[in-house]
Amino acid sequence: MATANQTTHDTGEPSGNWRAGVVGGVAGALIMGALVLAMNAPTLAVAIPSLYTLAPPPSPGIGMVVHVSHGAVLGVVFAALVGVLDVDGTAQRVGLGVAWGVATWIGLAALLMPLWLSAVGSPASPPFPNFAPPSLLWHVVYGAVLGGVYAATAGRL
Repeated sequence: MATANQTTHDTGEPSGNWRAGVVGGVAGALIMGALVLAMNAPTLAVAIPSLYTLAPPPSPGIGMVVHVSHGAVLGVVFAALVGVLDVDGTAQRVGLGVAWGVATWIGLAALLMPLWLSAVGSPASPPFPNFAPPSLLWHVVYGAVLGGVYAATAGRL
């Protein structure tokens, strides 16, 4: 009687879908960007492009391009987290997205961005730290959309 053994090998690569991370990150950043424009346009028109000395003058278009680029990159990091943590299911991915949104708010928007804007001499440099509640809302929305779009597209891309 013959027996067959099957083994699997860990490639060391996370199983998250980076393409779904990009799509989710772009979608989340677009929705978040629309909220930022509606609630505090100078954030998108001056502060975000100022990170790369692209403002002043105010430019919501350049701000949105920079913002969506950041959203796409952060979506790829989210996809890696999904893979490393083996997060499955829509609700769990949306929950992780919301947590990721809060983490990016704390680490990037509240702590890093004020220091960076100050370092480049931006006229839109907020105080440090900048734990602004509207920004928390924007980042939670980003994360929820990211997680939902990731969950909807990960099996297709």
